Amino acid sequence: MNENILLKEKIPKLYLKFVIPAIIAMVLEGTQGMVDGIFLGNFVGINAMASVNIANAYLQIIIGSSMVICTGTMSSLGRALGGGDAKKAKDIFKSAIIALGVISVTILLIGFFFSNGIARFLGANNVLLLDTSRYIQTIALFVPIISFKILFGFIGRLIEKPQLYLAGTISCLVSNMVLNFIAIKILRLGVVGAAAATGVAYLIGLIVVIRPILSKKTIINIYDGKFCWNEFKNLAFNGSSEGVTYVANALTLFLLNRSFMNFAGESGVAAFTIINYIGNFVILIMFGISDGISPIISSNYGAGKMERIRKTLYTAVMANLVIGIGLFSVFNLFSENLIRIFVNDNKPVIDMAVGGAKIYGLCFLLSGFNIIQSGYHTALGNAVASIIIASSRGIVFVAIGLMIFSVFWGINGVWFTLPFAEIMTFVCCLIILFFQRKQGESLISTSFRLTNRKIK
Repeated sequence: MNENILLKEKIPKLYLKFVIPAIIAMVLEGTQGMVDGIFLGNFVGINAMASVNIANAYLQIIIGSSMVICTGTMSSLGRALGGGDAKKAKDIFKSAIIALGVISVTILLIGFFFSNGIARFLGANNVLLLDTSRYIQTIALFVPIISFKILFGFIGRLIEKPQLYLAGTISCLVSNMVLNFIAIKILRLGVVGAAAATGVAYLIGLIVVIRPILSKKTIINIYDGKFCWNEFKNLAFNGSSEGVTYVANALTLFLLNRSFMNFAGESGVAAFTIINYIGNFVILIMFGISDGISPIISSNYGAGKMERIRKTLYTAVMANLVIGIGLFSVFNLFSENLIRIFVNDNKPVIDMAVGGAKIYGLCFLLSGFNIIQSGYHTALGNAVASIIIASSRGIVFVAIGLMIFSVFWGINGVWFTLPFAEIMTFVCCLIILFFQRKQGESLISTSFRLTNRKIK
């Protein structure tokens, strides 16, 4: 890694090589869940689609627990490699592999043996319970495959193969579409077929991304290094903000599904499911930018190149702002057309979803800034600030918003909860910036000293 392009290449070229593939991969990755919804909504019914949306909270736990390890590993590895410490990098990676293996098997066992209880807890009523439970139990069998596909794909960016994760994700998505068609349309396996198709598709993606990690010639591989408890603690703590993000997504789904169920029954959950699918597509573009700049920031941070970090961060914030404004406009002008991709023959659900889209779309104006801020702090090893931002977006202000707005505005108040959470999180980001500047310290210099203390 002596000629690490992350430390030398011009920032615009790094965006083309690292950020653009990350955006595409993240969007396609998020489309995996939409594939299940599209096929089930068109060939089985809205109840099957609503069941999968409820079960998606369990899938968020799978991905979230994986992202704790993956994101923390990316940050720690990037700083170690940027600083020229190959031995430390190998130990970090081996610690991540072992930890992720234990975590994923634990989640598998819980999901498989307690699927019915999980479905009840997540808000499935008697109509949706069986399908929700079956989806959870089936997807649970593939937890380790999903987890390691994410880890090995992310690591490809640090070994200068950012296109590998994109290739794995494309393979995964295409396979998922074909397998969903076979399982749902031809074999009529319903939600079980949808879950199995998604799991097998992730296996195909794993086969694509794992290849460099199997070679001893790669600086980061599965053979070298040893498990170190301290390295595991550091990467887990640093990645905990991403875990908070995905746990928050699961909690948000849980709270909103319950609220929509109370106000409008299965139709309300189906309407939210459709908007959530479309909204996630937009948010994933923003997360793709955050993920794409992560290896650039962490590697340059390890090498002490602060000006390159500032340029990378500024470009990311501006890009997300432009994307947010553009997609907010598209979401408002063409919401009905987008909704009819999922459901074309249920007017009450379509009308409810169109009305909700006008309110939900406000999220996009500020979510990009908030996402970049959270990912930026994670890349620098400043987990506390990142956790505050992530928990504000998906836990604290979602719960507060539901308690306040649903009482006064009913179902419209439930829709407004997510924009409210983004607005308040934006305020939190500004407060963090204000206090650090008041102390006479920039965000970067503060994080730099905190991380150096940990490394020493």
